[in-house]
Amino acid sequence: MTLSRRRLIGAALGAPFLASAAFANTPAVRNNISSFTMQDWRDHFPNLGKATIVADTTSRALHFWSGDGTDYRIFPTSVPISDELTKRGYTEIVRKKIGPSWTPTPSQMERYPDWKPIGPGPENPLGTHAMYLSWPAYIIHGTHDTRKIGRRSSDGCIGLFNENIATLFDLCPVGTQVRII
Repeated sequence: MTLSRRRLIGAALGAPFLASAAFANTPAVRNNISSFTMQDWRDHFPNLGKATIVADTTSRALHFWSGDGTDYRIFPTSVPISDELTKRGYTEIVRKKIGPSWTPTPSQMERYPDWKPIGPGPENPLGTHAMYLSWPAYIIHGTHDTRKIGRRSSDGCIGLFNENIATLFDLCPVGTQVRII
């Protein structure tokens, strides 16, 4: 059988469809979510306050609204690795820090006794910026490990790309209302 130019082009164009059909029956593993569920601040708060954040642990997205409602942004996040580590409800930003230090929590020290506190820098798991919530040891922060974004990968915090937490940090005053859902 000879290959004509037309047959060769047809085979090249059809190959991706055959490959996708072969994988269609293979169960997909979804570790990273790229589809966000749209949120409306009115479903969560009576007013916008100084500013408003809704962190959706299902779609792994953080929604931000400015106090006057003119600025709405959405950021991909990492979320707690399990429901047991996920705190849900209402809180607020009580403190902000550029170049935060990280100290393992008591439960982390039980599981990983060799972990030590880490000062600001590229190895710090809190990344470049941190916004502390009224709940102890619960933070919205950056991460140097970009593989974590879009995944269930944290010990309880909400993580963002370092460039996104820097943007959000500048937008959110202390007192910004937060809901984790």
